[in-house]
Amino acid sequence: HFTKLLSLFLFLIILTKNQNNLMLLFLSNTCNRYAKRNIKFLIDLSLVFVAFYFAYALRYGSIYPIENFQKSLTILQTLMFMAPFVIIFLQLPVIKLSTFDITCAFRLALTSITLGFIASLTSYASQIGSPRSIPIIFSILYFCLSLFGRLCFREILNFARNSSSITPVAIFGAGAAGIQLASALRQSHEVCPVCFIDDNPTLSGLLVSGLRVSSRSDLKIMVDTGKIKRILIAIPSLDQQNIGRIVSDLSTLGIEIQVLPSFVDLISGKSREPISVSADSILGREKVDLDLPEIEVNYSNRVVMVTGAGGSIGSELCMQLLECQPRKIVLFEQNELALYNIESELSQHIKDRNISLVACLGSVCDKLAVETVLKREQIDVILHAAANKHVPLVEKNEVQGVSNNVIGTKTLADAALKFAVEKFILISTDKAVRPTNVMGASKRLAELVLQDLSSRSTTTIFSMVRFGNVLGSSGSVLPLFQKQIKLGGPVTVTHPDITRYFMTIPEAARLVLLAGAFSKGGDLFVLDMGNPVKILDLAKRMIEISGGTFKTSANPNGIEIKFTGLRPGEKLYEELLLDNNSLLSTPHKKILRADENKLSEIQVARMIKDLESAIANSNSFDVREIINRNVDGYHQPYTEEANFV
Repeated sequence: HFTKLLSLFLFLIILTKNQNNLMLLFLSNTCNRYAKRNIKFLIDLSLVFVAFYFAYALRYGSIYPIENFQKSLTILQTLMFMAPFVIIFLQLPVIKLSTFDITCAFRLALTSITLGFIASLTSYASQIGSPRSIPIIFSILYFCLSLFGRLCFREILNFARNSSSITPVAIFGAGAAGIQLASALRQSHEVCPVCFIDDNPTLSGLLVSGLRVSSRSDLKIMVDTGKIKRILIAIPSLDQQNIGRIVSDLSTLGIEIQVLPSFVDLISGKSREPISVSADSILGREKVDLDLPEIEVNYSNRVVMVTGAGGSIGSELCMQLLECQPRKIVLFEQNELALYNIESELSQHIKDRNISLVACLGSVCDKLAVETVLKREQIDVILHAAANKHVPLVEKNEVQGVSNNVIGTKTLADAALKFAVEKFILISTDKAVRPTNVMGASKRLAELVLQDLSSRSTTTIFSMVRFGNVLGSSGSVLPLFQKQIKLGGPVTVTHPDITRYFMTIPEAARLVLLAGAFSKGGDLFVLDMGNPVKILDLAKRMIEISGGTFKTSANPNGIEIKFTGLRPGEKLYEELLLDNNSLLSTPHKKILRADENKLSEIQVARMIKDLESAIANSNSFDVREIINRNVDGYHQPYTEEANFV
């Protein structure tokens, strides 16, 4: 009989594998939830008879203990009558097979003990004289049969599910986060955990949460044989630099790699995305720690106005300001949809905070609108993030770009002086250093305007913050590359040697807030961002992180990297300073203060007058001539078309 049952069991497995998961389809589609519960209930009830019979068989050493068994029919009848109540009370039929764990096993044990206790009471009350060991053997057998049966059916279902189109994955990291992830993925119909990968040699070969822990060398073999098609990195305790190093090493395998935060971070809200590769991982450097007590002190109980509040930097500034407990945040934005979105998001975060929120629709070039807001709201601090920043677009629309970036800044700064605003912080760019484009030159002109006003101001403290490229902001290469990789390429890079300084959006916003804390008047702050990053290397890293490979002669099926040539106004590398010897220290070792040449009051006044005239006449030629006269290091944009092989 045992041989027949084993043969039937193996036949079902083969049938399940080869007949398009017939058993899985039947259980999933034919049997509804209540039918499955009834089946499990009947099996649990039938095991009462089976366990009771084999308890006698074991006790008397005979497979057919009919005579002794018949003497105890009263006990069996009582058990069969009481068992449904016990089984239903302890909710055995509603235990889902795929989620069976130690708590479910505890319910089985409690059921077995209860039924054994009922058998003992019945034997004692009826004076049958049944051996006292029978209830104990019965309880053990019932527990073992119930447990073994559930585990067998769970493995059959898992085998059927795993043999379909489900994606086999390896979990990198056999710690607490990896174990939690493995448990969660066992309920998934899309992915199946196959093994753990861990660099700890003491774990190699062990079984953790039912999965074997393998080494990186084993991983390569499993990838080559198709046993692993995706790697999930679950080590939230590692810093971003080490995560980036692991991602870079594993990317040579040519399969998709994903980094997951811990479940604790997801619940606490520290991580908004369940699966993500952070900007820090892409940059391959550790983020700069900018958490200093000076930030909160300088914005606490103040009225802070953020221009360009709906943009990438402006919105992050608003979110970080919430932690500083200002009295009021004034959102100033000319884009109606962007203003609506940031106001809606912030409204959800200030419910339990004593912070007011005011949304103002307008342009920094509108003098009346700016002065009305400053007077009505009694602004203490202005964070000026409103600007036209897209280099090729401003290059084609010089008049509008200069009007917004220079005249808009002058209008806002004059209003700040008029209404005695305490601090004014301008967000500038590294493109303002020896610029080859109108956008960078316009930001340098804006810096010169503030430096001039600062030299004559007795009320308002003016300062500037010079950024590198902000990774992930609108118009940056990160979202562009992500979109191109998702479409299968090509990924466009302007030049194989082009480099840029990069910082993350949180770093950029934090630097602005710190500038307000450190500024003394006319200060120009820059962040030490380490070495510049080659855009080509960034493109390759993003392709690898996405699980792809880049196209080469040896790998013609990879994602192509296409060189398009430098765009108008673009240069191969950016600089943060005109003179590296002009750096001064600040209370933070990663934040530096620059001391650069300024224009006189007469020169600035003439420049503004000439710009206003050129803008009024929409004369782009005059705009470029004014830039050429006043911006140190400015030279005409690169226009030659480049062809790269």
